[in-house]
Amino acid sequence: MRDIIDSGISIFNLFHQHNCISGSTETDMQPLFSALKQNTNSRIRERPETAVYFYERDDVVLWLMFTEFIGFTAFVAILSWYKTRNDDLSTKEGYFLAGRSLPGIVIAGSLMMTNLSAEQLVGTNGQSYAGNMSAMAWEATAALALAILAFGFLPRMLKGGITTLPEFFRIRYDDFTMRMFAIMFLIAYVFTMLPVILYSGSVALVSMFNVTGVLHLTYFQAIALMCILSGLIGMAYAVFGGLKAIAYSDTINGAGLIIGGFMVPVLAMFALGKLDGGGFFAGVHHLLTATPSKMNAWAKPSALPPQVPWPLLFTGMLVNNLFYWGANQSIIQRALGAKNLAEAQKGSIWAGFFKCLDVFVIVLPGVIAYQLFGVGHHVHVGVSADQAYPRLLMTVVPKPLIGFLAAVMMGAILSSFNSVLNSASTIFTLDFYHPLFHPDADNKKMVHTGKMFGTIVGFASIAISPFIMYFSTGILNFINECWGFFSMPILTALLFGLFTKKAPAIAPKIIVPLHIVLYGISRVLPCFRHIHYLYVVFGLFLLECAIYGLCIRLAPAAEDRRIKDAHVMDLTPWKHGKIWCTVGLSIVVLMYIIFSPLVLAR
Repeated sequence: MRDIIDSGISIFNLFHQHNCISGSTETDMQPLFSALKQNTNSRIRERPETAVYFYERDDVVLWLMFTEFIGFTAFVAILSWYKTRNDDLSTKEGYFLAGRSLPGIVIAGSLMMTNLSAEQLVGTNGQSYAGNMSAMAWEATAALALAILAFGFLPRMLKGGITTLPEFFRIRYDDFTMRMFAIMFLIAYVFTMLPVILYSGSVALVSMFNVTGVLHLTYFQAIALMCILSGLIGMAYAVFGGLKAIAYSDTINGAGLIIGGFMVPVLAMFALGKLDGGGFFAGVHHLLTATPSKMNAWAKPSALPPQVPWPLLFTGMLVNNLFYWGANQSIIQRALGAKNLAEAQKGSIWAGFFKCLDVFVIVLPGVIAYQLFGVGHHVHVGVSADQAYPRLLMTVVPKPLIGFLAAVMMGAILSSFNSVLNSASTIFTLDFYHPLFHPDADNKKMVHTGKMFGTIVGFASIAISPFIMYFSTGILNFINECWGFFSMPILTALLFGLFTKKAPAIAPKIIVPLHIVLYGISRVLPCFRHIHYLYVVFGLFLLECAIYGLCIRLAPAAEDRRIKDAHVMDLTPWKHGKIWCTVGLSIVVLMYIIFSPLVLAR
């Protein structure tokens, strides 16, 4: 009788949660009801038609999960402190740029972890769950942008001793342009990136620890609680540890993410294999043959999000990746903290290899989740699709390992949150506070100001983050569409600032308001609803390049404002960089051949 009552309570609670938070109908939730109708006990129970597993979450298992979570999280914190305990954080270079001492492998790990946060794990898998493997464009094609960063952007930026991108805009254009772009970065960080990072991680953690059931909270209350806890821990890293502590913690968390991230698709193969009465290899066969259309990375040109049309691989996605990896302060700050140019290039190119591996961690599991839960049911992008990865975790991962994966997930949250928060502090302190309010401030005062600003921004993002759940476009679409308001003006200003001599300061002043208005119109006019927003982004990129060309022709800069050598580091390039870059790009081409109608998507 107790089992029957417990099962009934579980059914009621889960129905209530999903009905409230995702808008799912009773028909949409039928696979979940079917699985929950069985008695749950301490042994694994299997239903052949869904291969979904449920465990009773007894006190011993819950405490084991909690101990693993605390243990790994504490290990990362202690080791990061040990590696940076003797560093001088009293100077702006030491606090904001890690004393320009980061080696290539640490830069690569930090780049990967800054990018690979919970919004990627949850959001990109949600896109492949609702769409197909074309979502891998967000990952694999980043290798090309990182190669351009390594050989095109970094030699020029490191030569000038640049600490922030707005500082570059001041040197290359003028003070107004610098502050205009600095404000755009801060708005994007505070109202988009930081809240989304906290929310997406909380979606997974709430599911993994059954926070709503254990603490008897509503879903919104559980999300808010996890956002607060994640945000406070992240603030401690970013505010008190500086960039170097963030970079080392990123590298350690990256190792855990590789282990935990690949564990999920491997274990999922066994679950898929059960559908056909076999094991791991039966699961691989099922994955490759059951839904060929899902394995296609070449979406038709007219496809809409979450799919990525194939023409965008060479247009909108290319410029979007160039912005993200080459003109985004929270990303490029890792490379600006390199000990020399060769190490910065190593970090960028190795990060490109990691992005290829990411496809099997944050895209392929979404297809697996579809084969387990979504076949025969209506699937749409949004909150319900974003539940796919957390549900897959709870289905295929043995409960004693959930604590470790939760710690890895927390590490992903902290890595991105810390990095963006540190970048926001860097921009405010070096581009606003120091030049405008206290030009005579010493290093100690600037570091203190950076910590105070980071604290304020951290609390603001915590307050905003739970409300992201009310946006119905899906986590990844939400953040990318928001960046669309700022990305191309920043990228074009960087490109023409780096590679031309005569781009005038009037050009970005014209382009920024024009871009915001035109992009905003494209998001509200009905005629654009059937056009992928990255087509719009690329069209605006071409328009803005034409405006720069016109300004250079009609009103060129009066003086040559190219970046001069600041003599802050060795600028000898990586000897084998171009060879490894070619290898990495060849892997990307091979992946697109495999995930195409020529091979897997027949």
